[in-house]
Amino acid sequence: MIMINSTQVSYFTFGAYFDIGLFKYLFFLIIMCFYAVIVCANVLLIVVICKNRSLHEPMYLFLCSLFVNELFGSTGLFPFLLVQILSDIHTVSAPFCFLQIYCVYNYANIQFINLSIMSYDRYLAICYPLQYNTRMTSYKVTVLIALTWLYPFVGDAVLLSLSAPLQLCGNIINKVYCDNYSIVKLACSDTRVNNIYGLINTCLVIFGVLILILYTYMMILKVCYSGSKQTRQKAVSTCTPHLASLLNFSFGCFFEIVQSRFDMSSVPMMLRIFLSLYFLTCQPIFNPLMYGLQMSKIRSLCKSLIFG
Repeated sequence: MIMINSTQVSYFTFGAYFDIGLFKYLFFLIIMCFYAVIVCANVLLIVVICKNRSLHEPMYLFLCSLFVNELFGSTGLFPFLLVQILSDIHTVSAPFCFLQIYCVYNYANIQFINLSIMSYDRYLAICYPLQYNTRMTSYKVTVLIALTWLYPFVGDAVLLSLSAPLQLCGNIINKVYCDNYSIVKLACSDTRVNNIYGLINTCLVIFGVLILILYTYMMILKVCYSGSKQTRQKAVSTCTPHLASLLNFSFGCFFEIVQSRFDMSSVPMMLRIFLSLYFLTCQPIFNPLMYGLQMSKIRSLCKSLIFG
């Protein structure tokens, strides 16, 4: 096998695309409509939260951060997919590929961290209702949202700075979008630093998030078990959308990790593509529908904004 230096790789080729004939126009329309729904739903909820001062509370501000991130992640994927579906040559320039990796990884990390902070917010609201306003101040909300976005932006920049100089033995990525792990697998040079940093960064995000979420929900369950019926109803109404969102996103990430790390050649190609795209495509539409339908305050304000 001939070693190819990464400076000589000007583009990557996607190996997961296959010829579907005229059906590509049908897929293009379906994905374009899906993207349009995601943009409209998330923008609508962002406008509703920003426009109404009654929603300028920590819970809704964290939701707004979540919806902005979903617009960010969707924009890093969907326009690219639409171009690739119509194209006969499925290639992408190396700089754009790394840019897409940066956007997708940022989206995933921000989503996890944002969901963990939302669980912490619900923990304070349910377990310390009388002290909530003093514990969750506007300054604290600002700092938490800033850290939610800042840590992934810095961490993923370091990740890509380790991947970009790698010497590669090929340029074929067996997916429908760019993925850092797929590029590291193409490397001929030593990738121990990449693997160690990737493992540490993943553990910090995932296990840090899981520990915080498990702790907060254990405390919430403890309060609900010993509290009044009203406390239990409040916990169910505020925690159900968050838990549903968390489980949906976690399953999507699990599918992506499994199909990337293990041999899935026995699984049909279309199913593999769907599993790799699930956390990027279903979460941005799932959250607006879940929160928009479940939370009466948002639902009523959306109706008044749309129908006057």
